[in-house]
Amino acid sequence: MEEEEVEEDAQAVPSMVLVLSSLLERVVERNDAAVAVGLRPLPDRTAAFHSVRKPDISARRYLERIFRYANCSPSCYAVAYIYLLRFLHRHPAVALHSLNLHRFLIAAVLAAVKFTEDIHYNNAYFAKLGGISLIEMNYLEVDFLFGLGFELNVTPATFSSYCSILQREFYLESPPPSKLHCYITEEESNCCQQKHSASSQQVFWAYRLH
Repeated sequence: MEEEEVEEDAQAVPSMVLVLSSLLERVVERNDAAVAVGLRPLPDRTAAFHSVRKPDISARRYLERIFRYANCSPSCYAVAYIYLLRFLHRHPAVALHSLNLHRFLIAAVLAAVKFTEDIHYNNAYFAKLGGISLIEMNYLEVDFLFGLGFELNVTPATFSSYCSILQREFYLESPPPSKLHCYITEEESNCCQQKHSASSQQVFWAYRLH
């Protein structure tokens, strides 16, 4: 076990992942506290993203695990963050808490990877990576996409603005981690522009469901 941890630590985790996990953990901590004192209703146990118990792994370790084994670029995590915010904006009654965060994360990263990366692992791999069954991974993916209304386009301007938000979070960290890797390449910029100009039907089929 110690050897595995040393090997994992040898692979540097981008500050994008660290800052995003820190931000989300603070949100979850506040929402859990609000539920505990009755300021928020109890989480809906019938919801698709609800876990029966709190996962043993923290959000940070979960995102680090996804980064190390999913082989996706740091940019995917910024896109996943945008997708999460879009989902929550469309569903004001939904709040991130300790019983649903991990399932939202694996679904959001999977959606971001499929939409931004030409080469990626399939749902079976992500299910194993996320600690859930393939059937559940497929269900979460579809539920997340419909929850987004298939609004998957992210323009370079939107990407840049949300990177700025994460950049501010980076500077609020004490002590701050290493340089925040938050960027979009020229190729990704062109890809986003092309997909943004596509019709909703084209966008639907551009997303690879498998």
